[in-house]
Parts: sequence; structure tokens; C-alpha cells
Amino acid sequence: METREILEKVKLGEITLDEAESFFKRQPYEELGEYAKLDMHRKIRSGFAEVIFCSGKADEFLLQIFERLYKQDGEVFGTRCSKEQADMIMEKYPEAHYNPVSRIIKIEKSDKKRVGCIAVCTAGTADIAVAEEAAETAEYFGSNVKRYYDIGVSGIHRLLSKAEEIQQANCVVAIAGMEGALASVIGGMVSNPVIAVPTSVGYGANMRGLSALLTMINSCANGIAVVNIDNGYGAGYMATQINRLAVGEPKQK
Repeated sequence: METREILEKVKLGEITLDEAESFFKRQPYEELGEYAKLDMHRKIRSGFAEVIFCSGKADEFLLQIFERLYKQDGEVFGTRCSKEQADMIMEKYPEAHYNPVSRIIKIEKSDKKRVGCIAVCTAGTADIAVAEEAAETAEYFGSNVKRYYDIGVSGIHRLLSKAEEIQQANCVVAIAGMEGALASVIGGMVSNPVIAVPTSVGYGANMRGLSALLTMINSCANGIAVVNIDNGYGAGYMATQINRLAVGEPKQK
């Protein structure tokens, strides 16, 4: 339960003061054996529950972490999940949904309210895996997302045809490999923040995303922040923070 929910239950007489006090006295993390310390109070502090980075985790550890976070919030979100890991989780939790493009596995509440608008844009089709990680992250955390894919600067008329729509978003996530120019062009078109995501898409001199990263951090356009190469999750998280501020959502107390 969240802090506000507990206080409401006390107010309505559904739980006692002692029961509420017991909840607040719990340590802010929970140990699972010697391999994990789950940050169970993260949502209370930051407004975002802890998620799972699945890659590299032993099957037993991943299953137990997934189970505990699901039990805590009634939903759970995992990134960089392999098909083999997803099959294992869905065997135990048939209600889980896996997207092989974004490599996200999640169980999500069906009645979730979404607010505002984030535009997620890619230069090319090859950037969509990172874009979907960003878009699904933002949606999971309560943002409306509009997707604008394959609108790179090599055919700039494609981008210009969507300019008016993109300008309405509270935040834009611009995802590009190759030389990474998309973020600069969008940065010169919109009044709201742009989060640039370099991808490892490109030929040899792209250097697995380094050339796009350098282009983006050296952009002459204002209002652009840059996350790490292929870091769709980080972009979706930050975009949601901006979107929440734009719609005036109260800060987590």
C-alpha cells in the first residue's frame, strides 16, 4: 500500500493506528537472501517504483525479485529481458506481457490513469527497439505517448509533416543512430524539453553509438538533454518526470 492509501484507511477506520505504524516502521528495503536488497520505499520517495534490469540475472533470482515486486504493487516492470527469461516468467505468470522488440516484460494494472503527452520520435526503423523501451516505460509510469517513427533528417519532409503534432507534446524523446542529427533538428522546432537518445545503429564510424552521442551532446540547439547510448528506459523515465510537472501532478509526499 502507498502512504496516502494507508492514511485514508486509518481515516475511514479500516485499519488501526498500530497497523499503520507497523507499516511505516518497516525498513526501507527488503532483503532477498544475500543476492538482492529491494527498494520497497522508492515509490514513496520518488513516485516511481523499482523496476527490474533482467539481463545477467540468474533465473532463480529474477523469478523471486519479480514475484516480490508484483506482490508489493500489484504490477511489475522489467527491462532488457531475453526471450528465454520471458518464457520462464510467463510460465509462472500467464498474465505477464512480453514485447520482444523492446525486451520489456510487465504486469500492469488495467485501470491505470495516463496523463499529458510525450512524443517519442525515431530517425529510422532500426531505432524502434530503443524507442519502444522509452515509450513503454513512460506509459507504465502513467504518461500518454505518441509515436513518430522513421522521420529522420535524410528525408526531412517526413519530420516536417509531423511538426505541428510533435510541438504539442510536453516533452520529446528523439532517438537516432548514424550521425544523430534528429535531436538537433527537433530541438530547433519545439518549445518544450527534448531528451536525445543515441543508438548503436550505424556503420563502422558510428562506433556503436559514440558518433551519435557526440553529435547530440555538442548540439547547437537549446533545451536538449542527452542520456546514454541505447538508454530508452532512462529517457522514458525522465520524460515522465517532465510530463508530470507539465500537467501539474502533485509531488510525492
